Amino acid sequence: MKRWIPFMKSDPTVAVIRLQGMIATSRGALSDQSLGPVIEKAFARGKPAAVALEINSPGGSPVQSALIGARIRRLAEEKNIPVIAFVEDVAASGGYWLAVAADEIYGDLNSVVGSIGVISAGFGAHELLARQGVERRVYTAGKSKSMLDPFRPENPDDVERLKTLLNDIHTNFIDHVKARRSGKLDAETDLFTGQVWLGQKAQALGLIDGIGHMKPVLKERFGEKVQLRRYGMRKPFLSRFGSQVMDDALGSIEERAAFAQFGL
Repeated sequence: MKRWIPFMKSDPTVAVIRLQGMIATSRGALSDQSLGPVIEKAFARGKPAAVALEINSPGGSPVQSALIGARIRRLAEEKNIPVIAFVEDVAASGGYWLAVAADEIYGDLNSVVGSIGVISAGFGAHELLARQGVERRVYTAGKSKSMLDPFRPENPDDVERLKTLLNDIHTNFIDHVKARRSGKLDAETDLFTGQVWLGQKAQALGLIDGIGHMKPVLKERFGEKVQLRRYGMRKPFLSRFGSQVMDDALGSIEERAAFAQFGL
């Protein structure tokens, strides 16, 4: 009722955006399309004292990470609202890209932070096909069209082209982190090898700003009466049925595998 009574000051409000899971364009994952309306609403509803990012992500698509991060920065600057990130279990790779969209980053002592690198994985099945007597026929226009075909022997030229792409993405990632964490990063340590660190070490290296949990930090910053208004993606009702159940199961397996590489 306070907000409707003239001259009575309302308690400060912080909008909390939940960023949980893999970053990808697949249904149920974090993407700019799925998160866009959520982020826009968090910044637009009322005048929040700040926007908090509640992050628990092992990473994923570099493009979606960049799009989500860019949207957060655009709205923060347009509306002059500070953004504070809070890392739970992990903010690695694309998850860390999202974290550095914030003006400040906090984590738990056991939060896994970093993995500033790029990876591409595949498989080779040409020997299996040969043993089974299967001949695969592929026709292309353009010598690079069948690059990294898993059913053909590995081509060194393809590998070089892939490494060039990965290195370019890695450079973009490094530039982004350096720009957002300017003056905070430990210049004596190579932070861009893909390595991860726990909270206290991550703070010492300048990857995060402090050790702290969301509610205590926000209460200390905005007062005991600060109100948290939560925003997050909601799964549609029909996602419980039919083939979408299988899609969700496969997505869950992929996500668990991504978290498992960090021991989670």
